[in-house]
Amino acid sequence: MDNKQISEKLKEILYLRYEPVAVKLVHKGDEIPEIFDIPSQKIRHCQSIMRARKGESFVIPADMHACVVGGSSLGLLPTPEKVRSGEFHHNLGMFGSNEAASKMIEERVELEEGSIIATIVSPLKDAVFEPDVVIVVDLPETLYWLIPATTYEKGGRVNISTAPFQATCVDSTLMPLTTGRINLSLGCLGCRKATDIQNDEMLIGIPYKDLPQIVKNLEELHEGPMKKTRGK
Repeated sequence: MDNKQISEKLKEILYLRYEPVAVKLVHKGDEIPEIFDIPSQKIRHCQSIMRARKGESFVIPADMHACVVGGSSLGLLPTPEKVRSGEFHHNLGMFGSNEAASKMIEERVELEEGSIIATIVSPLKDAVFEPDVVIVVDLPETLYWLIPATTYEKGGRVNISTAPFQATCVDSTLMPLTTGRINLSLGCLGCRKATDIQNDEMLIGIPYKDLPQIVKNLEELHEGPMKKTRGK
């Protein structure tokens, strides 16, 4: 299956509200492909994801990333001292001290500063590139079915890592990329303030390499448990 076929299968089986989103990180030393437009103004990673689920595509160089918290985790931008020390997130009222906020940053997954020079974000159906990760934004019940589709062959449990911040950049992009496993996020303060994600929606990040098998497993689930549970 190509990207368009995978996307159509996901939308058909899961009854997705939006397009699955393909994300690729462009590494230092590689050329930034001129396959989509660069945004006319700086944009956050979370904003690019939410706009791509509605059909837009972007090539976003490091200097066009608006959020230093997300950009620094993705290896695009330096981490400001106020972020590293916890002062920034403490001042937002989300932690009881700088130390508590700093511990969140200390424990986040982050790529080496300057190792990434751009991100490419588009609907999966339009991805003329091999993504690193595919992100789906939808209702909890919809995303639930991606868990049994992941454990269908080998069983086991799905471990989820999340935090009050960085739902798209860390939880949905870097965690699947670095662990090779799906990861769920309830969203975060930043993306809920800066995008149009709805109160009843959450996110899942899926390693692209696993998607073809996940789709095959979804097809099996759709003919049995999914129809019995959903009634369709």
